[in-house]
Amino acid sequence: MSQSIETKKKGKSLPPKAIITLGKFIWTTLWQIMMSQMAPRNQAGEYIRPNSFFRKSISKDASNPYQPAPGRYKLYVGMGCPWAHRTLVVRALKGLSDVISVSIVSPSPEEGGWVLNQEEEGCRSLAQLYQLAEPGYTGRSTVPVLWDNQTKTIVNNESSEIIVILNEQFNEFALHPELDLYPEQLREKIEYWNEKIYHSVNNGVYRCGFAQTQAAYNKACEELFATLDEIEAALETNRYLCGEKVTLADVRLFTTLFRFDIVYYGLFKCNRKRIQDYQNLGAYLRDLYQLPGVADTCDLDSIKRDYYGNLFPLNPGGIIPSGPDITNLLEPHNRETVGQNK
Repeated sequence: MSQSIETKKKGKSLPPKAIITLGKFIWTTLWQIMMSQMAPRNQAGEYIRPNSFFRKSISKDASNPYQPAPGRYKLYVGMGCPWAHRTLVVRALKGLSDVISVSIVSPSPEEGGWVLNQEEEGCRSLAQLYQLAEPGYTGRSTVPVLWDNQTKTIVNNESSEIIVILNEQFNEFALHPELDLYPEQLREKIEYWNEKIYHSVNNGVYRCGFAQTQAAYNKACEELFATLDEIEAALETNRYLCGEKVTLADVRLFTTLFRFDIVYYGLFKCNRKRIQDYQNLGAYLRDLYQLPGVADTCDLDSIKRDYYGNLFPLNPGGIIPSGPDITNLLEPHNRETVGQNK
C-alpha cells in the first residue's frame, strides 16, 4: 500500500531536468524582456545608451535666457549614479556648494524610475519634473538634471555638458575660480581621453553588465581592459591623464573607477582585475579621492543599494554585499612627483 502511494507521488512530480529546463526558459524570457526595457540593445545584443534630450547652456550672452547667478540653479542627482556624481565632484572642486543647491533622488523599482526624497515643484518623481519642464515628454527621466528655479525648467541633463558649465560659468561666485578643469591648451588631449574612456570604460562597464549575448560581453570586456591597460601605462609618467593638473577627463574617469571594485567587478562581470590591483591606476584613484571635497561626494552605501538592490535582472535576490572596505583609498598615493622629471 505504502509502495503504491510512493509510486503515485513520484509519477505526479516533474523530473529535475524538466524543472530546470522550464525554469531556465521562463527566467531567460523574463530576463530578456526586462533587459530590453532597462538597457536598449542593437541586433548584436550590445547595450546602446540613449542620447540626452535637454542640451541648453548657461552663459552671460545677452541672448541667453539662462544667466549665471547664485541660488538660481539646482542639481538633481542620484548618489549611486556615476554620471550625476561627476557634477558633484566639479561642484566640490570649484567651491560651488553655496551657489548651486542639490536635491537627492533615489531609484524606485516599484515606480520604475527616480523618486524625489521629498516633494518639490509639486512633483514626487523625476518623471513628473520632466513633464513640468516639457509637457508631453516621452523620453527617459535621468540624472543629473541642471534645473532652473526661475523658469521652472531643465537647462541640461547631459553630464558631460553640465560639468563644463559648472567649470566655466560660475567663476565669479566660486570659492576656487582659479581652478580651470578644461583649459584651452589641453582641450584636444582632454577630448582624446574623454572619447576613449566614455566608450570603453564609462559606458564600457555597462556594455559588459548589460550585454545580452556572450559575443557582446566579450567585445566590451576586451575593450574595457585594453583601455585600462593603456591608462595604466600613461599614468606611469603623468600624475593625471593630461599632465600635472587635474582636468575634466580625470573627473569623468574617477566616478567609474570609484565604483569599479565596489560593483562593476562583480555585478557587471568586469572581474579580470580590480582597480586596486593596478599599481598606477590604484594610486591615481587614491589621489583623486583625496582631493579636497571629493570624498564627501562618494556615498558607498547608496552605490551598493542602488546597484545591488535595484538592478533586479542582474541581482534577482536583491542581496547587498557587506563589503568592500574602502579605507585603503585614504592610504598615501605618492603621486606628487610623477612626471616632474620629464
